[in-house]
Amino acid sequence: MQFIIDFYRPLSGEIASMTGASDSLAHVHGGMAILILARIITRRSLATWVPFLFVLTAALLKEIADRIAHGVWRMPDSAFDIINTIFWPWILMMGLRWRRAHPDRPGSEY
Repeated sequence: MQFIIDFYRPLSGEIASMTGASDSLAHVHGGMAILILARIITRRSLATWVPFLFVLTAALLKEIADRIAHGVWRMPDSAFDIINTIFWPWILMMGLRWRRAHPDRPGSEY
Protein backbone atom coordinates (compact mmCIF):
# COMPACT_ATOMS: atom_id res chain seq x y z
CA MET A 1 0.00 0.00 0.00
CA GLN A 2 2.80 2.43 0.84
CA PHE A 3 4.29 1.88 -2.63
CA ILE A 4 1.03 3.03 -4.22
CA ILE A 5 0.93 6.13 -2.03
CA ASP A 6 4.58 6.95 -2.77
CA PHE A 7 3.85 6.57 -6.51
CA TYR A 8 0.54 8.48 -6.52
CA ARG A 9 1.51 11.66 -4.66
CA PRO A 10 4.30 12.83 -7.00
CA LEU A 11 2.41 11.64 -10.10
CA SER A 12 -0.61 13.74 -9.21
CA GLY A 13 1.53 16.82 -8.63
CA GLU A 14 3.59 16.22 -11.77
CA ILE A 15 0.51 16.07 -14.00
CA ALA A 16 -0.68 19.39 -12.59
CA SER A 17 2.68 21.08 -13.11
CA MET A 18 3.17 19.65 -16.63
CA THR A 19 -0.19 20.87 -17.90
CA GLY A 20 -0.21 24.20 -16.12
CA ALA A 21 -3.96 23.77 -15.69
CA SER A 22 -5.73 24.44 -12.44
CA ASP A 23 -6.99 21.46 -10.48
CA SER A 24 -10.58 22.29 -11.44
CA LEU A 25 -9.79 22.52 -15.14
CA ALA A 26 -7.86 19.24 -15.00
CA HIS A 27 -10.95 17.54 -13.55
CA VAL A 28 -13.18 18.96 -16.30
CA HIS A 29 -10.83 17.82 -19.06
CA GLY A 30 -10.26 14.46 -17.38
CA GLY A 31 -13.99 13.80 -17.13
CA MET A 32 -14.55 14.54 -20.80
CA ALA A 33 -11.54 12.45 -21.87
CA ILE A 34 -12.76 9.48 -19.84
CA LEU A 35 -16.25 9.90 -21.32
CA ILE A 36 -14.94 9.78 -24.90
CA LEU A 37 -12.61 6.85 -24.15
CA ALA A 38 -15.47 4.94 -22.52
CA ARG A 39 -17.64 5.66 -25.56
CA ILE A 40 -14.95 4.29 -27.90
CA ILE A 41 -14.13 1.24 -25.77
CA THR A 42 -17.72 0.21 -25.00
CA ARG A 43 -19.22 1.37 -28.32
CA ARG A 44 -22.20 2.61 -26.35
CA SER A 45 -23.86 5.90 -27.20
CA LEU A 46 -23.10 8.96 -25.10
CA ALA A 47 -26.86 9.05 -24.49
CA THR A 48 -26.62 5.84 -22.44
CA TRP A 49 -25.57 5.55 -18.82
CA VAL A 50 -22.54 3.35 -19.57
CA PRO A 51 -19.95 6.01 -20.58
CA PHE A 52 -21.18 8.34 -17.83
CA LEU A 53 -20.81 5.60 -15.21
CA PHE A 54 -17.17 5.18 -16.28
CA VAL A 55 -16.63 8.89 -15.53
CA LEU A 56 -18.40 8.66 -12.17
CA THR A 57 -16.41 5.57 -11.18
CA ALA A 58 -13.12 7.20 -12.17
CA ALA A 59 -13.98 10.35 -10.19
CA LEU A 60 -14.82 8.33 -7.08
CA LEU A 61 -11.70 6.17 -7.38
CA LYS A 62 -9.53 9.28 -7.77
CA GLU A 63 -10.97 10.77 -4.60
CA ILE A 64 -10.43 7.49 -2.74
CA ALA A 65 -6.81 7.55 -3.93
CA ASP A 66 -6.54 11.13 -2.62
CA ARG A 67 -7.95 9.99 0.73
CA ILE A 68 -5.37 7.20 0.97
CA ALA A 69 -2.51 9.48 -0.12
CA HIS A 70 -3.41 12.32 2.27
CA GLY A 71 -4.61 10.19 5.17
CA VAL A 72 -7.84 12.16 5.65
CA TRP A 73 -10.98 13.00 3.74
CA ARG A 74 -11.04 16.58 2.51
CA MET A 75 -14.78 16.64 1.85
CA PRO A 76 -15.32 20.11 0.40
CA ASP A 77 -12.39 19.58 -1.98
CA SER A 78 -13.43 16.02 -2.85
CA ALA A 79 -17.05 16.98 -3.51
CA PHE A 80 -15.98 19.89 -5.72
CA ASP A 81 -13.57 17.62 -7.64
CA ILE A 82 -16.30 15.04 -8.28
CA ILE A 83 -18.75 17.71 -9.43
CA ASN A 84 -16.14 19.23 -11.78
CA THR A 85 -15.38 15.80 -13.23
CA ILE A 86 -18.94 14.65 -13.88
CA PHE A 87 -20.76 17.93 -14.64
CA TRP A 88 -20.26 18.21 -18.44
CA PRO A 89 -20.49 14.45 -19.08
CA TRP A 90 -23.82 14.52 -17.18
CA ILE A 91 -25.10 17.54 -19.13
CA LEU A 92 -24.08 15.95 -22.43
CA MET A 93 -25.71 12.61 -21.57
CA MET A 94 -28.95 14.23 -20.40
CA GLY A 95 -29.11 16.53 -23.45
CA LEU A 96 -28.66 13.60 -25.81
CA ARG A 97 -31.23 11.54 -23.92
CA TRP A 98 -33.70 14.44 -24.08
CA ARG A 99 -33.09 14.86 -27.81
CA ARG A 100 -33.68 11.14 -28.38
CA ALA A 101 -36.96 11.35 -26.48
CA HIS A 102 -38.12 14.37 -28.53
CA PRO A 103 -37.07 13.73 -32.15
CA ASP A 104 -39.83 15.93 -33.58
CA ARG A 105 -38.66 19.11 -31.79
CA PRO A 106 -37.08 21.92 -33.82
CA GLY A 107 -33.33 21.60 -34.01
CA SER A 108 -33.33 17.82 -33.61
CA GLU A 109 -32.26 17.35 -37.23
CA TYR A 110 -28.68 18.38 -36.30
